[in-house]
Amino acid sequence: MQLGLKNHSMTPQQVLIIGFSIVILSGTTLLFLPISSATQTSIGWINALFTATSAVSLTGLTVIDIGTNFSVFGQLIILLLIQLGGLGFMMFGVMFSLLLGKRITLKDRLLLQEATKSFSTQGIVKLAMHIILITFILEAFFAFILMLCWSSTLGWKTATYQAIFHAISAFNNSGMSLYPNSLQAYLGAPLVNICITTLSMIGGIGFTVLLDIYYNRSWRKLSLHSKLILLTSCILILVSFIVILSVEINNPATLEQLSWGKRIGAAWFQAIAPRSSGFSTLATPTLLPPSLFFIMLLMFIGAGTGSTGGGIKINTFAVAIMTIVNLLKGNKDVNILKRRIDNQVAMHSVAIILLACSSITLITWLLLFLEGTSKHNYMAVLFEVVAAFGTAGLSMGVTSALSTIGKILLIAAMFIGKVGPLTFAFALTAGAVERRIRYPEDKVLIG
Repeated sequence: MQLGLKNHSMTPQQVLIIGFSIVILSGTTLLFLPISSATQTSIGWINALFTATSAVSLTGLTVIDIGTNFSVFGQLIILLLIQLGGLGFMMFGVMFSLLLGKRITLKDRLLLQEATKSFSTQGIVKLAMHIILITFILEAFFAFILMLCWSSTLGWKTATYQAIFHAISAFNNSGMSLYPNSLQAYLGAPLVNICITTLSMIGGIGFTVLLDIYYNRSWRKLSLHSKLILLTSCILILVSFIVILSVEINNPATLEQLSWGKRIGAAWFQAIAPRSSGFSTLATPTLLPPSLFFIMLLMFIGAGTGSTGGGIKINTFAVAIMTIVNLLKGNKDVNILKRRIDNQVAMHSVAIILLACSSITLITWLLLFLEGTSKHNYMAVLFEVVAAFGTAGLSMGVTSALSTIGKILLIAAMFIGKVGPLTFAFALTAGAVERRIRYPEDKVLIG
């Protein structure tokens, strides 16, 4: 199995970026074909490219409605792109290589390590196969439950198809739906809400965490990585639930007219979905400004490293916060949960956040400059860019109204958000060689 790194000419980061680019371009070509359109008329290159990028990056932003504008063939291509984006093309490469009896080389293991964000290459192939198995089992189980929920109203055939589509989309934190208004029609359907949010949470904590829980089954035995993601996720979900419920409870366009049961269900759904899945049971433009601003923060933070979600990642956010806390305490080391982490990791977390903020700022400014502030509210444009970068997919309705250049800018945001700003930067600076010269220390005033 030769997937790259021939003669060490390319780094794992470069191979991943090139690999995802090839998948996106292949998907674009297939979606451009008339057979992918419900009207048998091509949707155009830019719409095909945007949809393919959104599917592979697991964003969920769309410029045309998936349920009405794409044929079954087109929808299945989108579903395949979502699965490839969630598992990664490397996973499928390993699976087919093992089925064909081919050997997995060290170079391929290095690529898998980068793709899964694992600590080492030890047991990486076994990890990859476990990830594939877990994915298919969970998707099949929850698709079956969704099918039972929808069969009485949609019929078995349609219910099965829609259940499979939404289960795969939810687990991979894509947020793409066959309904024009996402899952707003199922605001009062508790079991549907539970299935979608559970799949999103499981997919969002990461495969390494899932396997860590499975093998150790004790909080004390879990790795710091797993503890950090689980603890921070719980805190974010609880805080988000309280904030959304408190802010929207008197909003007549969202929660005020609902029963308490539906209020709690809707607030719970919106507390989980923004951190990458992108589904919604409430119309995003009807939310109040404080909720929208808070949701932007959630989309920016995203899910766990090595998960199907996006954003800067929960553990990156947690490490950055704890770096500040330790600094304020006067500690030279970054201590988290009675463990010390490498200062290089702390530096990486800060670098990721700065690169993410810089990318979002630049793309937002370019959109405002090129699209015109009179055409789109600047807050709505910022929301759309954060949603694209965080691969969350929630929309204020700006995306479909953008010009071609505006769509290309959002495509860039989705792609960088998918591969990660630091991975993208490493790929661009792969030729840089670490200097072994250590210069004299000096002082600089800051703050």
